[in-house]
Amino acid sequence: MTYRIAIVDDNQADREFLHAQAQSWATQNDSTLQVELFASAEEFLFHYAEHKDYDILLLDIEMPGMDGVTMARRIRKENETLQIVFITGYSEYISEGYEVAALHYLMKPVNTDKLHQVLDRAADKLQRNERCLTLELSGEVVRLPLYQIRWAEVRQNYLTIHAKADYTVKMTLSELENRLDDRFFRAGRSFIINLTEVRSVTRQEVRLSDGTVIPLPRGQYEPLNRAIISRG
Repeated sequence: MTYRIAIVDDNQADREFLHAQAQSWATQNDSTLQVELFASAEEFLFHYAEHKDYDILLLDIEMPGMDGVTMARRIRKENETLQIVFITGYSEYISEGYEVAALHYLMKPVNTDKLHQVLDRAADKLQRNERCLTLELSGEVVRLPLYQIRWAEVRQNYLTIHAKADYTVKMTLSELENRLDDRFFRAGRSFIINLTEVRSVTRQEVRLSDGTVIPLPRGQYEPLNRAIISRG
């Protein structure tokens, strides 16, 4: 398994220590790391604007300029899957980690065993949790967790993905289908449905948990029911 890790800390010695220990963890777990080091929140955010595919973030809280909590708030507005681990020398910051759904916090000086345990948790959560769909929208890159996708529909050459928000992209239904997993069912030429969101099915329509009603194309009733049953 390959993980992309960003380490953001204004102290060079701390950055290098975290880097070395993360590599040690990867060696022990037969994993591959792509690690990038940043000396400030501002430096990271400048890079993140173009490269959003990080898996784990080791983030110092107390830094000159923008602090780590403020930076984490900005990231959480668009990215719910990044595993954020706060690094801090002060226990009073712990409560702020809950606000941005931090995986954990580590007190300085960081204990190697504790860091490895937290990286184990992050890796487990990444593997259990979610693959993401990367979308390019008007020059912006959005990472959309698959579990958030309720359904998708195609009209002419454009596809609309319905999640917490609606995303319209130029993509075929087949292209989207190939990027999803087995929780999704393709209903004819126009729709893809998240099976975990299905609440009822008739021969004419599918009703989702949020009340959305999707017309069910002819011949799709039996295959859809088989797909639901096969998932248990």
